[in-house]
Amino acid sequence: MKRYVASRLLQVIPQLVIVAIVTFVLLRLLPANPVTEIVGPTATQATYALEKQRLGLSASLLSQLGTFFSNIAHGSFGNSWQTNLPVRAEIGQHLPITLQLIVMATVVALLVGIPLGYVLSTGSGRRRRQHRFLRIFSLFAGSQPDFWWGLVFIYLFFYLVRIFPAPLGILSPIAVAPQPVTGFILIDSLLRGQVGTFFDALDHFALPVLTLAFVVVGPIIRMTSQGMRTEVNADYVLYARAAGLSRPRIALYIVRNGLAPVLTLTGVLFGVLLGGAVLVETVFSLNGLGVYTLQSVLALNYPSIEGSVVVMTAIALLVYIVMDILYALLDPRVRNR
Repeated sequence: MKRYVASRLLQVIPQLVIVAIVTFVLLRLLPANPVTEIVGPTATQATYALEKQRLGLSASLLSQLGTFFSNIAHGSFGNSWQTNLPVRAEIGQHLPITLQLIVMATVVALLVGIPLGYVLSTGSGRRRRQHRFLRIFSLFAGSQPDFWWGLVFIYLFFYLVRIFPAPLGILSPIAVAPQPVTGFILIDSLLRGQVGTFFDALDHFALPVLTLAFVVVGPIIRMTSQGMRTEVNADYVLYARAAGLSRPRIALYIVRNGLAPVLTLTGVLFGVLLGGAVLVETVFSLNGLGVYTLQSVLALNYPSIEGSVVVMTAIALLVYIVMDILYALLDPRVRNR
């Protein structure tokens, strides 16, 4: 198992290097000019040349690439061209919002999707209506874009029912934000003893979390149902029933053996949410990494774009590794390949 984990970790480095190089090259192949974006089209040649030199774009591509990797090696991505602040600090400010949103949405989707998928795979003909409803729901939930569901949920749960607060950020205007410890407001509010702030932030996260969870729960239900339907008819289940094992124990065996494909799907969905949460963040006014990256792209802010892509890629790869490790724990045959 240790050798398997080590081999998976070593695969992260070349993948990150490839992503960084591709991002660096593609940005410089764009027809847009970041210098003109900053100084404007009416700037003089002298102003243009000075700004180009200040941004480091007057050096050769190899020199720029070397500076880029040197910054990464030192745990930095340079300074933002818009704010002149370290990109690492700006990403550290925006990333926790996105991670809290995606992690909570993934957990909620798994807590709902796995039991429903199990019910869909093991029920009898007496539950035909329930099965039909679950099957239709699993197909319907993810058939519309997440930002559309976000607008629907805002209309239903904020405007009509008034269960959740207005989608205007992660805290109410009167709430006092905790002093940063980890950067994650839900954790920091508990560490600082600000229970009211914790529940206020949790209340503001509820609707966007519900939106993302609703979108991804459909594939989880279908994958769980398909995986466990195969296990329900397996020989070991028939033997366990014949041996007189209890239904909860048999269900535990079925869930454990049928859960491996769900883990793979969860890793993929996490990566999709990480890259696509920008629309939900925009709808709910969450200033997360998705919004930060989008603003950087629109401003042609190369350091911020490169830093965001590398960080999101590293997080996605680490999640994939965790899912692979869990998969190997569930199925020992994987780590022996």
